[in-house]
Amino acid sequence: MNDMNDTQFQLIKEQLIKLTNMDCFYKKKLEGIDVAGIENEEDFRKLPFTWKGDLRDAYPLGLMAVPEEEIVRIHSSSGTTGTPVIIPYTQQDVDDWAEQFGRCYKMAGVTNMDRIHITPGYGLWTAGIGFQNGAEKIGAMTIPMGPGNTDKQLRMMQDMKSTVLCATSSYALLLAEEIAKRGIGDRIFLRKGIIGSERWGEKMRKRIAAELGVELYDVYGLTEVYGPGIAINCEYNTGMHYWDDYVYIEIVNPKTGEPVPDGEVGEIVITTLKKQGAPLIRYRTHDLSRKVPGECPCGSKHPRIDTILGRTDDMVKVKGVNIFPSQVDSLLKDIPGASSEFQIMIDHMFGKDIMTVFVETEPDANKYEVEHDIKTAFKDRIGMTPEVKPVDLGDLPRSEKKSTRVFDNRY
Repeated sequence: MNDMNDTQFQLIKEQLIKLTNMDCFYKKKLEGIDVAGIENEEDFRKLPFTWKGDLRDAYPLGLMAVPEEEIVRIHSSSGTTGTPVIIPYTQQDVDDWAEQFGRCYKMAGVTNMDRIHITPGYGLWTAGIGFQNGAEKIGAMTIPMGPGNTDKQLRMMQDMKSTVLCATSSYALLLAEEIAKRGIGDRIFLRKGIIGSERWGEKMRKRIAAELGVELYDVYGLTEVYGPGIAINCEYNTGMHYWDDYVYIEIVNPKTGEPVPDGEVGEIVITTLKKQGAPLIRYRTHDLSRKVPGECPCGSKHPRIDTILGRTDDMVKVKGVNIFPSQVDSLLKDIPGASSEFQIMIDHMFGKDIMTVFVETEPDANKYEVEHDIKTAFKDRIGMTPEVKPVDLGDLPRSEKKSTRVFDNRY
C-alpha cells in the first residue's frame, strides 16, 4: 500500500506549495494545513479529499491555477445534472494528454499505419478530441466522425478501410449489429477496438469482439483528469496500466475514505502530478476498481488497476438490498441464452418497491427458462427476486453515448 515513489512525492509536494501560494481554489481548500510539514505518504493521506461538488462550486473558472494567458482550452464534464465542471488546460496539459493517449494506442498495438475511426463526441466533452490528439501524436490517420449517422459511419468505415474503431461500448455494439444485419462484414477492415467511457461486462465484450472481428481494449479517463487516455489494458488483459508519471492513484473504502489493501475493491482517488491548468489533489472519482498486484506478463513497469467495476453512485437500494449494475452484468454472464443487454426499471406501486429486469435473449433461447434462471440467480447471489422480462435481441434501445442501465422511477 505504501506505493508512492520519491518522484511522485516530490511532484505532489511542489504542486501543493505552488497551489497554496497563489489565489486559487486549493488555497482556500487547504487553508490552515501546514503544507511544508508534509514529509511522507502518510502525511499526504491526511489531506482532505476533493469532491465533484467542490469543482461545481468553483464554476466557472475557479479551478484555474495559472494566469489566464496560459490557458488554451477548456473542457467540461458530460454530466447532465447541476452546474457543469469547467476544466482549463494549458498547452502543456494538452501535450501531456496527447502523450498519454499516444501510449494507450501503442500499448494496444496501434501504429502510424492504422486508420483510426473516431465516433465519440467532440466539443466541450473530452472524448473525441482526446482520441484524436493521441492518434495524431503517433502519426496515424484520423477519421474524426463524431457520433451518429450510422449509415455514414459504415460507408466511411468501408471506403476509408478504417482499421481501429474508437467508441463507447454501446455504440460499438450498435455498429456491430448493423454490420451483421447488412451483411457487410467482409467489407470491414477493423482489427482493433478502443472502447472508452463506460463500464461494460464480459458478455458484451465477447459479442462486440466476435461480431466486429477485433481485439478490444478498455481506455480509462475522466474530464476532470485530462480525459480518456490515462490508462488502458495490454494484450494480456490483466487490468489497465495507468501512467503513474502523470497521475497518482489511491484506492479507498468509499464509506470511510481509508486505503484498502492491494487487490481489494474500492473507489479510485486521483492526484495529478504535472497538470497545470487545473491540478487535482485526492479527487474522488466515484469509479470502483482495485489495484492489480504483481508484474504484468507484458513487461510494462506501469502499475495496473482493474477495469472499472461500477460507480459508487450507480448503486440502488431495493427492498433493503444494495444492487450495482455490475452485479447484474456478472450474473447474466452465467445464464445460458441471456444476451449482454439489460435494463432495470424500479417503481413504487401499491406501497412496495417493484424491480423489473428486461433482458435481451439469444434468438434460439427458451425465454421461460431464461426468466427462471435469472430469478434464481438473483435470489441466490443478490438476495432478492425481481420481475424478469426476457425480450428479443435488439429490443432494448442502443445509444451513441453511454447506455443508461437503471431507471429509478420511485422519486
